[in-house]
Amino acid sequence: MSDTLIADARTALACLDLTSLNDGDTADTIAALAAQAAGPAGPPAALCVWPRFVAQAKAAAPAGVAVAAVANFPDGALDSARAVADTQAIVAAGGDEVDLVLPWRALAAGDADGPAALVRAVRAACPGRVLKLIIESGELVSPALVAQASQIGLDAGVDFLKTSTGKSPKDAPTGATPEAARVMLQAIARHPRGGAVGFKASGGVRSVADAQVYIALVREILGPQAGVPQRLRFGASGLLGDIARVLTGAGAGNTSAPGSY
Repeated sequence: MSDTLIADARTALACLDLTSLNDGDTADTIAALAAQAAGPAGPPAALCVWPRFVAQAKAAAPAGVAVAAVANFPDGALDSARAVADTQAIVAAGGDEVDLVLPWRALAAGDADGPAALVRAVRAACPGRVLKLIIESGELVSPALVAQASQIGLDAGVDFLKTSTGKSPKDAPTGATPEAARVMLQAIARHPRGGAVGFKASGGVRSVADAQVYIALVREILGPQAGVPQRLRFGASGLLGDIARVLTGAGAGNTSAPGSY
């Protein structure tokens, strides 16, 4: 096994948001997710869960592992009241990070002002928390729309741009792609706040080999120092198993259905 693969597996683990966002998640699911985070490979950056599980995840997560939860998820409605309410619930439960879905359908239909206002409202509702904006890049039909969605988030003060929910329709283009990632990373690099903003690949990142593509892109565009949790994240339910295979030779299991995120 190559030294590069092992080094990138360590980077992927340090930058992993270990995720369970299935409709049938229960308290037992979250307990199992927290147990995975305490596995032999080492801890991830964060656990990512539904807002209703934030308090449990905070209590169960290993020391140093953040808890993220989703807002306006998964549909990305143009409903600021709902998005802010989700965010306030996450903050009240002690969540460290908010993963917010941009109203991408409204943006694709030509309305940039409504989505921008929603993101600004959520940013104001979670001061001091890490805010990641999910632009659903697989559903945006052109690089120009991906760039516009990225600009909205950057101007509104988000901390990360994130590709996907992993929940869009199965017959549509879904998940992270290197092409969309490049557009998003270039938007970050050009922005006045770019030095403080990160990128999160989510949807379809299931192996260390998948992660390596995004690690390389982040280092190419944001700089070699950007392969750290403050600038790079992966949202995945199954990636930990392949990381463990590379680092320890043993799988780590998977609490989420394959392809669920």
